[in-house]
Amino acid sequence: MKKLIKSIYPALIVVLLYVVVTVLRSVGILNGYYIQVMMFAGINIMMTASLNLVNGFTGQFCIGHAGFMSLGAYGAAVITTMVFDGKNIPVVAQVPVFLLGLLVGGCVAALVGVLIGMPSLKLKGDYLAIVTLAFGEIVRAILRLIQPIGGARGMIGIPNYSNFAWILFFMALTLYLLRNLIYSPYGRAFIAIRDNEIAADAMGINTTRYKITSFCIAAFIAGVAGGLYAHVLAFIQPDSFSFTKSSDFLVYLYAGGSGSLTGSILGATLLTILPEVLRFLADWRLAVYAAILVIVMLYRSEGLCGGKEVPFMRISRASLYETPLFGSKKDKEPAGVSKS
Repeated sequence: MKKLIKSIYPALIVVLLYVVVTVLRSVGILNGYYIQVMMFAGINIMMTASLNLVNGFTGQFCIGHAGFMSLGAYGAAVITTMVFDGKNIPVVAQVPVFLLGLLVGGCVAALVGVLIGMPSLKLKGDYLAIVTLAFGEIVRAILRLIQPIGGARGMIGIPNYSNFAWILFFMALTLYLLRNLIYSPYGRAFIAIRDNEIAADAMGINTTRYKITSFCIAAFIAGVAGGLYAHVLAFIQPDSFSFTKSSDFLVYLYAGGSGSLTGSILGATLLTILPEVLRFLADWRLAVYAAILVIVMLYRSEGLCGGKEVPFMRISRASLYETPLFGSKKDKEPAGVSKS
């Protein structure tokens, strides 16, 4: 019973959060503005966690993550707006169309992630960063030239299908899947590549294959997050996904703590809310925001979480084996055998 409760209480936390927000909104404590900020925080958590898979757990350095977000946003918007005319379809068909749009957006981003990753992931460090930066700018430039989707002026008329419940669901699902992936054999391979790629290759790990896999998964999640983002704003334009957007996700990642899903949650949530809290400072708010980031990096260079996880974001190593891999000598002795 205790094990069952332990396995389901992360889901209970998500349900409780949804109930609390719903109640607070119904009594007028939370208005539409606060809900929208929370939805943006949820999308930023998805983007930061997906970037963490590449930068934090696989040890690569991608700085063009907003490019995948833009592909997902436009891919989903094309399905819901241009293919199905989402604002005029029956209510019962809206959810299937919305989910189809998110799936298409994620798949488009993942496919492009594979095409970009196959040649570029042979590079390392600064060279990989330059290639991913160029990728993000190329995607933005191409989107500005495609007139059927609005070109430089952007795409309008996107139905508002995203709401707090959908974003909370996809955020929780993303964190759950990444948590289990990281503690799977694939995740162990990602971390081995991060720690020492040469040693991982010598141990028989196909480093190129695993790097492309992590890149593809991260791109898919970013594409889904982009689809949610497009259906919150109901308007997207290429310049919304510039290098500045990618740098925001890098800030969320490293301020929260690279290599920690808890850090992705904390960094994205705090740094999404902080600029809104500082609005009373008017023109000075961005300067104060930057100063806070400088202080965090000076005195907490490993991030707010320092690579650590809260208990429900961890999987005990012992639970992966019938016998703990590093169990005590007493645990490994056959039944009935005692020390003399």
